[in-house]
Amino acid sequence: MFFIYILESISDGHLYVGHTNDLSRRVDEHNWSDHPTFTSKHRPWRLLAAFEVSTDRGTAMKAEKFIKKQKSRVFINKICESVSFDLPMAQLVRVPKLRD
Repeated sequence: MFFIYILESISDGHLYVGHTNDLSRRVDEHNWSDHPTFTSKHRPWRLLAAFEVSTDRGTAMKAEKFIKKQKSRVFINKICESVSFDLPMAQLVRVPKLRD
């Protein structure tokens, strides 16, 4: 199962949205990895929310991209406050037009 997760930097309040199939491993990587990344510059991180999305990684990636494209802390906070994760998934999938 793939998850969407939202992290908050304890040091400066930055938010990070990602997807994974192993939540605890991924949060540990953000906090302890030696690689110089965005998340390594804003440590430590705490998990604000995590939601099961799909068994399909592509769907999880589309959901992550949808959230990031909103560029809205208010939108992300609303997601964190919700009990379930109900994205408008139909908007994420592009259906090709069929010709007659």
